[in-house]
Amino acid sequence: MNTTTTISTFVEFFRSRGHQEIEGSSLLPRPGDPVLYTTSGMHPLTPYLEGQPHPRGRRLAGIQRCLRTTDLDEVGDSSHLTVFQMLGTWSLGDYGGPQSLRWGLELLCDHFGLRPEVLHATVFGGDDQVGPDTEALSAWSELGLPVELLGADDNWWSNGPTGPCGPDSEIFIWTGTGPPQGTPAADSRWLELWNHVTMRYQRHPDGSLSPLRQPSVDTGMGLERLVMVSQGASSVFETDLFAPWGSLLPGLWHPDGRSLRIITDHLRSSIVIIGDGVRPSNTGRGYVLRRLVRRALTELWQRDGSLTLADLPPELVTDTSERFGLSVMPSLVLDVLRSEEGKFGELLTRGRALLRRLYPVGVLSEDDYAYLHDTHGLPRELVTTLVGELAR
Repeated sequence: MNTTTTISTFVEFFRSRGHQEIEGSSLLPRPGDPVLYTTSGMHPLTPYLEGQPHPRGRRLAGIQRCLRTTDLDEVGDSSHLTVFQMLGTWSLGDYGGPQSLRWGLELLCDHFGLRPEVLHATVFGGDDQVGPDTEALSAWSELGLPVELLGADDNWWSNGPTGPCGPDSEIFIWTGTGPPQGTPAADSRWLELWNHVTMRYQRHPDGSLSPLRQPSVDTGMGLERLVMVSQGASSVFETDLFAPWGSLLPGLWHPDGRSLRIITDHLRSSIVIIGDGVRPSNTGRGYVLRRLVRRALTELWQRDGSLTLADLPPELVTDTSERFGLSVMPSLVLDVLRSEEGKFGELLTRGRALLRRLYPVGVLSEDDYAYLHDTHGLPRELVTTLVGELAR
């Protein structure tokens, strides 16, 4: 099942169960939102999860592009991405969490062909404010899926320090060889696939909770991970989603396995961010883009300092923008990347000279890192890279 069929199967499954399809929105949250980028499918729906009526009704389904930098250092493994697409469903005061779990398991097993014996659920086990999620526990018991009880760090969802929140139940799939072993908390070969959140509470600035007037259900499943497991691939980068990148970049720049994944993720993410109207800068959203482009260049230039993003095939820009529902000219994206490449090259030249002059032995204190950042605009990760380069 290719990516297009995967999306249509997901949408049709929930449409047949009374859900209205909604269009995804920009990576940029609505004005006034303190968050730099949309990080989850529920983010644009926050007002409706708080009780405002949605114009399309109480059962919704759709796909939303998201960006997360919290796992940036994990990018390069088999499943983490910076920009990705989230398949989501929402019950705005309609059905409850157990129904969502039943439909979730039915879709995964009966329509995407996943075997129940390689699935595992986790459920919120309670804390000093809220008891365990007995409804989810009961539902999984009836469905025959093994369950692990975990704390708020693992099975409690909120989109920020305040706002709607509640216990979640996550579905994991075994990605190791041989029969499943252990539990998701104990073995990293269990891959988180689908998160079902029961929005029951409102978190207040003092940390207290009060019941929401309209309890809702919010679910999110990464499209790339679903395609990976349904296609039997060993990583998201080996699915049809990334096929154009995997066929063109190795022959162009010859990066190795992990480096290829990092460059692919960061450039793919940069295309989407640029397509949503952001440009590189030293603060806010623009700094996220700048950091991604420069991390990609660092990976690229570790092998050959003469390589340039100007050679990025335009068809990769077109493929990525179309997959994320964007309309952006390849020439615009390449112009932004070339410009940022030039600025980064100048910064590297200046940084190398500065480090040779000020820190010839290559030993820096925390104050040194702060000085280089605040006075010369050299971020810590870049200084660390240059120090390592000069030590070789």
